[in-house]
Amino acid sequence: MLFKSPSMTTASCDISIIIINYNSSEYTLKCVEQVLEKTSVTIDFEILVVDNASKREDFETLKSSLDFLNSEKVTIYRSRINTGFGGGNMHGVQFAKGNYYLFLNNDTLLINDPILKCYKFMEDTSDAAVCGVQIFNENDEKQVSFDHFTSFWREVFGKRFVEKLFSKPNRRKEYADPISVDYINGSFMFFRSSDFNSVGGFDTNIFLYFEESDICYRLKKKNRRTYFIPTASYLHYQGKSIGKANMPIDTKIELKTSMFYVIRKNYGYFHYQILRLFFIIRYGLTSLVKPKYFRLFTIILIGLPLGKSLKHKQTLR
Repeated sequence: MLFKSPSMTTASCDISIIIINYNSSEYTLKCVEQVLEKTSVTIDFEILVVDNASKREDFETLKSSLDFLNSEKVTIYRSRINTGFGGGNMHGVQFAKGNYYLFLNNDTLLINDPILKCYKFMEDTSDAAVCGVQIFNENDEKQVSFDHFTSFWREVFGKRFVEKLFSKPNRRKEYADPISVDYINGSFMFFRSSDFNSVGGFDTNIFLYFEESDICYRLKKKNRRTYFIPTASYLHYQGKSIGKANMPIDTKIELKTSMFYVIRKNYGYFHYQILRLFFIIRYGLTSLVKPKYFRLFTIILIGLPLGKSLKHKQTLR
Protein backbone atom coordinates (compact mmCIF):
# COMPACT_ATOMS: atom_id res chain seq x y z
CA MET A 1 0.00 0.00 0.00
CA LEU A 2 1.31 3.45 -0.92
CA PHE A 3 1.53 5.80 2.04
CA LYS A 4 0.05 9.17 1.12
CA SER A 5 1.32 12.17 3.08
CA PRO A 6 -0.97 15.17 3.64
CA SER A 7 0.94 17.21 1.06
CA MET A 8 0.21 14.53 -1.59
CA THR A 9 -3.57 14.85 -1.12
CA THR A 10 -5.12 16.04 -4.38
CA ALA A 11 -8.87 15.84 -3.73
CA SER A 12 -10.48 19.16 -2.82
CA CYS A 13 -13.65 20.62 -1.38
CA ASP A 14 -15.03 24.11 -0.86
CA ILE A 15 -14.25 24.52 2.84
CA SER A 16 -12.18 22.73 5.47
CA ILE A 17 -13.56 23.48 8.94
CA ILE A 18 -10.98 22.93 11.68
CA ILE A 19 -12.11 22.63 15.29
CA ILE A 20 -9.79 22.07 18.26
CA ASN A 21 -10.83 20.04 21.27
CA TYR A 22 -9.05 20.30 24.59
CA ASN A 23 -10.80 18.56 27.47
CA SER A 24 -14.19 19.92 26.39
CA SER A 25 -15.75 17.15 24.32
CA GLU A 26 -19.33 18.21 25.16
CA TYR A 27 -18.80 21.63 23.57
CA THR A 28 -16.97 20.16 20.59
CA LEU A 29 -19.74 17.66 19.85
CA LYS A 30 -22.43 20.38 19.98
CA CYS A 31 -20.34 22.56 17.71
CA VAL A 32 -19.90 19.80 15.12
CA GLU A 33 -23.60 18.91 15.24
CA GLN A 34 -24.52 22.56 14.67
CA VAL A 35 -22.18 22.88 11.69
CA LEU A 36 -23.72 19.78 10.10
CA GLU A 37 -27.24 21.04 10.81
CA LYS A 38 -26.88 24.75 10.01
CA THR A 39 -24.57 24.76 6.99
CA SER A 40 -26.07 24.88 3.51
CA VAL A 41 -26.06 21.65 1.52
CA THR A 42 -24.89 23.68 -1.48
CA ILE A 43 -21.41 23.83 0.07
CA ASP A 44 -19.00 20.91 -0.12
CA PHE A 45 -17.23 20.95 3.25
CA GLU A 46 -15.27 18.74 5.61
CA ILE A 47 -14.87 18.98 9.40
CA LEU A 48 -11.46 18.21 10.85
CA VAL A 49 -11.50 17.87 14.64
CA VAL A 50 -8.07 18.09 16.26
CA ASP A 51 -7.81 16.76 19.79
CA ASN A 52 -4.99 18.78 21.37
CA ALA A 53 -3.75 16.10 23.81
CA SER A 54 -6.86 16.03 25.97
CA LYS A 55 -7.17 13.55 28.82
CA ARG A 56 -7.73 10.08 27.42
CA GLU A 57 -11.30 9.90 28.78
CA ASP A 58 -12.31 13.15 27.08
CA PHE A 59 -10.79 12.08 23.78
CA GLU A 60 -12.47 8.65 23.87
CA THR A 61 -15.84 10.26 24.70
CA LEU A 62 -15.51 12.65 21.79
CA LYS A 63 -14.33 9.99 19.35
CA SER A 64 -17.20 7.63 20.15
CA SER A 65 -19.73 10.50 19.94
CA LEU A 66 -18.41 11.61 16.55
CA ASP A 67 -18.43 8.00 15.33
CA PHE A 68 -22.08 7.81 16.36
CA LEU A 69 -22.87 10.75 14.06
CA ASN A 70 -21.81 8.52 11.19
CA SER A 71 -20.95 11.46 8.93
CA GLU A 72 -18.42 11.14 6.14
CA LYS A 73 -17.74 14.84 6.53
CA VAL A 74 -16.20 14.47 10.00
CA THR A 75 -12.69 13.22 10.80
CA ILE A 76 -10.86 13.36 14.13
CA TYR A 77 -7.10 13.57 14.61
CA ARG A 78 -5.24 13.39 17.91
CA SER A 79 -2.06 15.22 18.82
CA ARG A 80 0.09 13.69 21.53
CA ILE A 81 1.04 17.13 22.83
CA ASN A 82 -0.92 20.33 23.42
CA THR A 83 0.57 22.72 20.87
CA GLY A 84 -1.78 25.61 21.63
CA PHE A 85 -4.20 27.44 19.35
CA GLY A 86 -1.90 27.98 16.38
CA GLY A 87 -0.16 24.64 16.60
CA GLY A 88 -3.41 22.71 16.96
CA ASN A 89 -4.91 24.42 13.94
CA MET A 90 -1.75 23.86 11.90
CA HIS A 91 -1.99 20.17 12.80
CA GLY A 92 -5.41 20.16 11.16
CA VAL A 93 -4.29 22.20 8.14
CA GLN A 94 -1.92 19.47 6.99
CA PHE A 95 -4.97 17.26 6.31
CA ALA A 96 -7.20 20.02 4.90
CA LYS A 97 -8.37 19.86 1.29
CA GLY A 98 -10.53 22.98 1.11
CA ASN A 99 -10.19 26.04 -1.04
CA TYR A 100 -11.08 27.90 2.15
CA TYR A 101 -10.19 27.20 5.78
CA LEU A 102 -12.54 28.01 8.65
CA PHE A 103 -10.91 27.93 12.09
CA LEU A 104 -13.83 27.56 14.48
CA ASN A 105 -13.70 27.51 18.28
CA ASN A 106 -15.41 24.52 19.80
CA ASP A 107 -17.36 26.75 22.23
CA THR A 108 -19.38 28.33 19.43
CA LEU A 109 -22.77 27.68 17.84
CA LEU A 110 -23.76 28.94 14.40
CA ILE A 111 -26.82 31.18 14.14
CA ASN A 112 -27.70 32.07 10.54
CA ASP A 113 -25.47 29.98 8.28
CA PRO A 114 -22.45 32.28 8.59
CA ILE A 115 -20.34 29.77 6.66
CA LEU A 116 -22.40 30.20 3.50
CA LYS A 117 -22.40 34.00 3.92
CA CYS A 118 -18.60 34.04 4.31
CA TYR A 119 -18.14 31.73 1.35
CA LYS A 120 -20.23 33.94 -0.93
CA PHE A 121 -18.50 37.09 0.31
CA MET A 122 -15.02 35.69 -0.29
CA GLU A 123 -15.97 34.43 -3.73
CA ASP A 124 -17.11 37.97 -4.64
CA THR A 125 -14.29 39.92 -2.95
CA SER A 126 -10.95 39.39 -4.62
CA ASP A 127 -8.82 41.39 -2.16
CA ALA A 128 -10.15 39.51 0.89
CA ALA A 129 -7.78 37.08 2.59
CA VAL A 130 -9.87 36.43 5.69
CA CYS A 131 -13.21 37.43 7.14
CA GLY A 132 -15.05 37.16 10.43
CA VAL A 133 -18.63 37.67 11.56
CA GLN A 134 -20.72 39.11 14.40
CA ILE A 135 -20.45 37.44 17.82
CA PHE A 136 -23.37 37.10 20.22
CA ASN A 137 -23.16 35.87 23.81
CA GLU A 138 -25.56 33.50 25.56
CA ASN A 139 -27.86 36.43 26.39
CA ASP A 140 -28.26 37.33 22.71
CA GLU A 141 -26.11 40.44 23.18
CA LYS A 142 -23.74 41.63 20.46
CA GLN A 143 -20.06 41.38 21.34
CA VAL A 144 -17.00 43.15 19.97
CA SER A 145 -16.02 41.04 16.95
CA PHE A 146 -12.94 42.77 15.53
CA ASP A 147 -10.00 44.67 16.93
CA HIS A 148 -6.97 46.85 16.16
CA PHE A 149 -3.42 45.55 15.88
CA THR A 150 -1.55 45.37 19.14
CA SER A 151 0.99 48.18 19.36
CA PHE A 152 2.56 50.68 21.75
CA TRP A 153 -0.28 53.13 21.07
CA ARG A 154 -3.02 50.60 21.75
CA GLU A 155 -1.50 49.18 24.92
CA VAL A 156 -0.56 52.52 26.47
CA PHE A 157 -3.34 54.88 25.37
CA GLY A 158 -6.19 52.46 24.69
CA LYS A 159 -8.28 51.37 21.74
CA ARG A 160 -10.52 54.45 21.54
CA PHE A 161 -7.42 56.64 21.26
CA VAL A 162 -6.19 54.45 18.37
CA GLU A 163 -9.56 54.74 16.64
CA LYS A 164 -9.45 58.53 16.78
CA LEU A 165 -5.76 59.02 16.03
CA PHE A 166 -5.53 56.54 13.16
CA SER A 167 -9.15 56.69 11.91
CA LYS A 168 -9.82 53.05 12.74
CA PRO A 169 -13.37 51.63 12.69
CA ASN A 170 -15.26 51.92 15.97
CA ARG A 171 -15.34 48.42 17.51
CA ARG A 172 -18.65 49.05 19.27
CA LYS A 173 -20.56 50.64 16.44
CA GLU A 174 -23.23 48.67 14.59
CA TYR A 175 -22.54 48.16 10.89
CA ALA A 176 -24.84 47.16 8.07
CA ASP A 177 -22.24 46.32 5.43
CA PRO A 178 -18.88 44.53 5.43
CA ILE A 179 -15.93 46.70 6.47
CA SER A 180 -12.17 46.32 6.28
CA VAL A 181 -10.58 45.92 9.75
CA ASP A 182 -7.19 45.10 11.26
CA TYR A 183 -8.14 41.65 12.52
CA ILE A 184 -11.18 39.61 13.49
CA ASN A 185 -11.84 37.45 16.53
CA GLY A 186 -9.96 34.16 16.53
CA SER A 187 -13.03 32.09 17.43
CA PHE A 188 -14.25 32.26 13.79
CA MET A 189 -11.67 32.97 11.08
CA PHE A 190 -12.59 32.22 7.46
CA PHE A 191 -9.45 32.23 5.27
CA ARG A 192 -8.79 31.89 1.59
CA SER A 193 -6.46 28.89 1.78
CA SER A 194 -4.03 30.30 -0.78
CA ASP A 195 -3.56 33.45 1.32
CA PHE A 196 -3.25 31.51 4.57
CA ASN A 197 -0.65 29.23 3.02
CA SER A 198 1.27 32.12 1.41
CA VAL A 199 2.22 33.56 4.83
CA GLY A 200 2.96 30.19 6.41
CA GLY A 201 -0.24 29.99 8.45
CA PHE A 202 -0.29 30.62 12.18
CA ASP A 203 3.00 31.31 13.95
CA THR A 204 3.43 28.22 16.13
CA ASN A 205 5.96 30.01 18.33
CA ILE A 206 2.85 31.52 19.93
CA PHE A 207 1.13 29.13 22.34
CA LEU A 208 -1.93 31.26 23.14
CA TYR A 209 -3.19 34.78 22.34
CA PHE A 210 -2.51 37.26 19.53
CA GLU A 211 -2.27 34.62 16.78
CA GLU A 212 -5.08 36.30 14.85
CA SER A 213 -3.52 39.76 15.18
CA ASP A 214 -0.18 38.43 13.97
CA ILE A 215 -1.43 36.59 10.89
CA CYS A 216 -3.73 39.42 9.79
CA TYR A 217 -0.82 41.85 10.15
CA ARG A 218 1.35 39.64 7.94
CA LEU A 219 -1.42 39.42 5.36
CA LYS A 220 -1.84 43.19 5.40
CA LYS A 221 1.86 43.58 4.57
CA LYS A 222 1.12 41.57 1.42
CA ASN A 223 -1.79 43.92 0.58
CA ARG A 224 -4.38 41.32 1.51
CA ARG A 225 -7.37 42.50 3.53
CA THR A 226 -9.35 41.36 6.55
CA TYR A 227 -13.12 41.98 6.61
CA PHE A 228 -15.85 41.99 9.23
CA ILE A 229 -19.26 40.82 7.96
CA PRO A 230 -21.98 42.11 10.34
CA THR A 231 -24.92 40.26 8.78
CA ALA A 232 -23.53 36.80 9.60
CA SER A 233 -23.34 35.66 13.21
CA TYR A 234 -22.61 32.97 15.76
CA LEU A 235 -22.91 32.44 19.49
CA HIS A 236 -19.74 32.28 21.58
CA TYR A 237 -19.97 30.88 25.09
CA GLN A 238 -18.15 33.72 26.86
CA GLY A 239 -18.10 31.81 30.13
CA LYS A 240 -16.20 28.96 28.52
CA SER A 241 -13.24 31.15 27.66
CA ILE A 242 -11.32 32.72 30.51
CA GLY A 243 -12.14 36.40 30.94
CA LYS A 244 -9.24 38.76 31.50
CA ALA A 245 -10.56 39.87 34.87
CA ASN A 246 -10.47 36.31 36.23
CA MET A 247 -7.27 35.13 34.59
CA PRO A 248 -4.80 33.18 36.75
CA ILE A 249 -1.43 34.91 36.90
CA ASP A 250 0.16 32.19 34.72
CA THR A 251 -2.37 33.00 31.99
CA LYS A 252 -1.71 36.74 32.30
CA ILE A 253 2.00 36.03 31.91
CA GLU A 254 1.29 33.95 28.79
CA LEU A 255 -0.84 36.74 27.31
CA LYS A 256 1.91 39.33 27.85
CA THR A 257 4.58 36.94 26.54
CA SER A 258 2.66 36.48 23.29
CA MET A 259 1.91 40.19 23.02
CA PHE A 260 5.54 41.25 23.37
CA TYR A 261 6.69 38.54 20.96
CA VAL A 262 4.25 39.80 18.30
CA ILE A 263 5.21 43.45 18.89
CA ARG A 264 8.94 42.77 18.63
CA LYS A 265 8.43 40.59 15.56
CA ASN A 266 6.16 43.01 13.68
CA TYR A 267 7.33 46.45 14.88
CA GLY A 268 10.96 46.00 15.83
CA TYR A 269 13.26 46.10 18.85
CA PHE A 270 12.88 49.81 19.72
CA HIS A 271 9.07 49.63 19.78
CA TYR A 272 9.31 46.51 21.95
CA GLN A 273 11.73 48.08 24.44
CA ILE A 274 9.72 51.30 24.87
CA LEU A 275 6.57 49.32 25.60
CA ARG A 276 8.46 46.98 27.94
CA LEU A 277 9.75 49.98 29.92
CA PHE A 278 6.18 51.22 30.30
CA PHE A 279 5.02 47.85 31.63
CA ILE A 280 8.02 47.53 33.97
CA ILE A 281 6.95 50.78 35.62
CA ARG A 282 3.26 49.87 35.55
CA TYR A 283 3.55 46.39 37.05
CA GLY A 284 6.39 47.37 39.36
CA LEU A 285 4.03 49.84 41.02
CA THR A 286 1.04 47.47 40.81
CA SER A 287 2.95 44.65 42.52
CA LEU A 288 3.54 46.90 45.56
CA VAL A 289 -0.18 46.84 46.33
CA LYS A 290 -1.06 43.54 44.62
CA PRO A 291 1.82 41.12 45.34
CA LYS A 292 0.39 38.47 43.00
CA TYR A 293 1.61 40.62 40.09
CA PHE A 294 5.24 40.41 41.21
CA ARG A 295 5.83 37.30 39.09
CA LEU A 296 4.49 39.09 36.03
CA PHE A 297 6.72 42.09 36.84
CA THR A 298 9.84 39.89 37.06
CA ILE A 299 9.04 38.16 33.75
CA ILE A 300 8.63 41.54 32.02
CA LEU A 301 11.88 42.68 33.66
CA ILE A 302 13.83 39.84 32.00
CA GLY A 303 12.19 40.43 28.60
CA LEU A 304 9.30 37.90 28.49
CA PRO A 305 11.30 35.14 26.77
CA LEU A 306 9.36 32.50 24.84
CA GLY A 307 11.29 29.91 26.81
CA LYS A 308 9.04 30.75 29.79
CA SER A 309 5.87 30.07 27.79
CA LEU A 310 3.35 27.45 28.94
CA LYS A 311 4.13 25.73 25.65
CA HIS A 312 7.31 24.32 27.19
CA LYS A 313 5.43 22.84 30.13
CA GLN A 314 3.33 20.48 27.99
CA THR A 315 3.95 16.75 28.18
CA LEU A 316 3.36 13.95 25.67
CA ARG A 317 0.22 11.88 26.16
